[in-house]
Parts: sequence; structure tokens; C-alpha cells
Amino acid sequence: MNQKTSIVLGIDPGLDRTGWAVLSRDPRNKLSLVACGLIHTEPGQDLPVRLNYIYGELQKILAQYKPDQVAMEQNFFLKRAITMANTVMTRGVIILACEQAGKNISFYPPKRVKMQLCGSGAADKKQVQRMVQLTLNLDKAPSPDDVADAVAIAICHQKTAPLNQQINVQAAFLAKIKAAKAAQLKKFGK
Repeated sequence: MNQKTSIVLGIDPGLDRTGWAVLSRDPRNKLSLVACGLIHTEPGQDLPVRLNYIYGELQKILAQYKPDQVAMEQNFFLKRAITMANTVMTRGVIILACEQAGKNISFYPPKRVKMQLCGSGAADKKQVQRMVQLTLNLDKAPSPDDVADAVAIAICHQKTAPLNQQINVQAAFLAKIKAAKAAQLKKFGK
């Protein structure tokens, strides 16, 4: 069991609307929504101005909530080339802000998030919102969709990170054993 409270910042990146959510997991593994919101930029503004605004707002969120880790949606494809380029640039400024704040980032494909929360990678937005509401015992589902998705990403991370950490520790231990065995064999000329 965890010995301390874990705080994760979930992010659903987008140039127009970047959803964010801060989720805590206490030592008894109880999840709680600390805060959530939307970073919204105006379509009429120049791209550099919009990216700078997202960067600045994310820096404020990182400084205020001091998450242990960051989890962000991983996009595989988008319908329009312009949308894809804008999302890639938005992700870049988000990654830069997190790197400068010294935060590790984990990336989760939408299907994995849906599978973790709903048991199906094909779940729709309403199902995801409902499971977020039930998981966190909220009076109503977070909205808009970008915020709900950020909360879902944070939940997915909080539920999978402890197991991933154990797997990484075990893999590192097995690698050390293998290296020690190879060194012994080399020492004895075998």
C-alpha cells in the first residue's frame, strides 16, 4: 500500500480547449478530485499568443497544485491536418512546461483510458463521464468533455501507476540479477 498521498495532473490537450484535472490518491487508495478546469484560447488570436497562454496557465497549475506526476492523452490520429498540427504544438508547450517543472509525464491512448474506466475501449463520452462521476462519487459528471477526459486520464494513471511502478522495479531487479550472473560466468571463463 502507498505510504503517502499521490497527486496527478491529468491533461486532455487541445489548442482551443485544454482540459485539466488534479486528482489525489490517499494512502488507503481513495481517489479524490482536487480541482479541474479548462484552458480556453480564442480562435481569432495568433498561434504563438495562444500557445504562450496555454504554457503560462499550465505553469500556474503546476505551481499551485504541485502534482507528483502528469498524465496526458496520447493522440494517434486526428481528422484534419490543421487540427493535428495545432494539437501537436499544444502538446509540445505542455511537455515543455512539465519538463521545466521537473514532472514525469505518462501518456495514455484514449482506448486504454476508456478500457480502464468502463471496461471497453469503445465506450462513448457519456459512459466515460458517468464512470468518472461514479468513481469519484461526484454529484454530477465533470463538464465540458475536455475536463471530463482530463479527469478520466488522471483516474487511469492513478489506478495503473502503482502496478507499473512495481513492474518496473521487478524488471530492474531481474536485469541486475542477469548482469550479475553474466559477470560471474565471465569471471570463471564460462
